[in-house]
Amino acid sequence: MSAEEQQGIVFPRAADGRRSTAAVGRGIVEDALRAVDPVGSTNAAQETNWRSGYLVHFRRLLEAGLTSRKAALTIAADGLASLHDRMRVATSEGAELPLGSWADAPGRRTLDTIDVQGEGEPAGELSLPYHGQRLRGDDLRRRLDEWVSGGVIEPTAADAVREVMAHPEWLRLEGHTVAVLGAGAEMGPLQALLRWGATVAAVDLPRPDVWRRILDTARRGSGTCLVPVEPGAGPAVHQHTGADLISEVPEVGDWLSTLPGRLVLGNYVYADGATNVRVSMAVDVLTQRLAEVRHDAALAFLATPTDVFGVPRDAVEQSTRAYEGRSATAKLLGRPLRTLSAGRLLRRAYAPRSDPGVSDSLVPQQGPNYALAKRLQRWRASVARDAGTTVSLNVAPPTRTRSVVKNRALAAAYAGAHRFGVEVFEPATSNVLMAALLVHDLHTGGGPVHEHPWEDEAYAAVHGGLWRAPYAPRSALGLAALLGYGAART
Repeated sequence: MSAEEQQGIVFPRAADGRRSTAAVGRGIVEDALRAVDPVGSTNAAQETNWRSGYLVHFRRLLEAGLTSRKAALTIAADGLASLHDRMRVATSEGAELPLGSWADAPGRRTLDTIDVQGEGEPAGELSLPYHGQRLRGDDLRRRLDEWVSGGVIEPTAADAVREVMAHPEWLRLEGHTVAVLGAGAEMGPLQALLRWGATVAAVDLPRPDVWRRILDTARRGSGTCLVPVEPGAGPAVHQHTGADLISEVPEVGDWLSTLPGRLVLGNYVYADGATNVRVSMAVDVLTQRLAEVRHDAALAFLATPTDVFGVPRDAVEQSTRAYEGRSATAKLLGRPLRTLSAGRLLRRAYAPRSDPGVSDSLVPQQGPNYALAKRLQRWRASVARDAGTTVSLNVAPPTRTRSVVKNRALAAAYAGAHRFGVEVFEPATSNVLMAALLVHDLHTGGGPVHEHPWEDEAYAAVHGGLWRAPYAPRSALGLAALLGYGAART
C-alpha cells in the first residue's frame, strides 16, 4: 500500500513528503536512551545506515536499562512517549492527527456481538501436541524435564506448566474474557483457549477466509467465542465480521468495553514490515483507551525469542559449560572459522560469570521495524506492570510459522538450528504451551514479583535454547542456514 493510500495509524511525513520508518525508529531509540544513556542516544542519532546498524542500538536499549529498575522503566516510558508523539492518525479526508485524538473519539460504526458456542466437551487436563503425539501426565512432565536439562526452556517455565497441570480447573479461565487481537494468527491462543472452555473475544481483519477458520475453530471447541459483527448481519456471518485495528481503534475499543467478565487484552497481531509497527501501535493506543474504562483489565503479550534479553546467571553457566565442553572436532573447526571471520563466527555466548548475561538473538533479516514493534510491547508490559496491572508477557520459542518459513534464509537457519543446541517448535506445540503459561499468569497475578524488569521477562521464558546454547546466536546463524539449506527446501 502506498503512503498516499494509508489510513489510520501511520508513520509521519518527513520534510520531503515521504514516510521514513528509519527516521522514526532512529528517533525513538534516541529519545528512549537520552535520559539514561546520553552517549548511546547520540550514537543512535548519528547512525547513518539504520537498516543494518540498528542491531547495536537495540542491544544498547537493554544494556542501559540493566543498571537499575529506574533506568529500565525510564527507557520504556520515554520510548513509548516518543512513539505516541511521533506516530499519526491519517483520516479518510486526508488530515493527519495526533494519536491522542483517538483517546475518547467515538467510533464511526457500531459493532454488535454474536456468541458462538462450541459443540465439544472441555478438556479435563492439559495436554501438549508434540511430534505427532499428545503428551499428558507423566509423559508431559518428562518432556518438561528434558527441555530443562537440555536448556530449551527456563526451569521456571516448566514449574509454571506443572502448576497448571495440577489445577486443570484453571484452563476454563472462569470469569475472564480473553480478547485475542489477531485471532487468526498462528501463534495466538484462540484454539487452545476454546478447547479448554474459555470465553474469547476474537478480533481480526474483516476477511471472510480468516473468519471461516475462526468460526470453525469456535464451533469445534467447547468455549464461547464472542464475535464482532455489523448490525443486522445475515446468516453468512463470516462476510460481515471483523475490524481493521490500524484504522478502527475507537470502534474496537467501544466494542471490547461492553464485554462481560474481567477483560484480558491479548496482543497477537503481526504484519510484515512497517505495518507491524502500525498495528502494534494500534494495540497500544487501544490499551490506553481501555485502561480508562476497564480498570481491572489485564494485558497479555508474546515476546519474540529473536531479541535482546537479560538472562539469569545459571543460564550463563550452562552456556559456558556447553562451550567449554565442545567436542574436539568442534574446537578444531571453530578456531579457523573465528580467525577467517575476524571473530564473527562461533563466538561464545557470554563472558564467564556474567550476572545477568545479555543474550543477543536479534536477526538482521527481520529488520528494524520488527524489532521496534516487539520492543514497544515489552516497554508497555514493563510500564503497565509497574503501575499495578496484571501482565502476562512470556518469551515464545522459535517456531516454524508461515512468516518465518517464507523467508528462505530464516527457514534454512531454523532447519539447521538443532546442530547448535536450539530447538525450533511447530506452531501447534507453541500455541498450547504459551496458552498454558497465559493461564498460569492470569491465576497468579502475573507471576512472581521481581526487582527488575529483565527478571520479569526472563521468568518462564521458552527460548528454544537460544539463551543456553554455547554460541552467540548470530555467530552461528549463517552456519545453521548453510547446514539447513537442503532440509529447508524439502
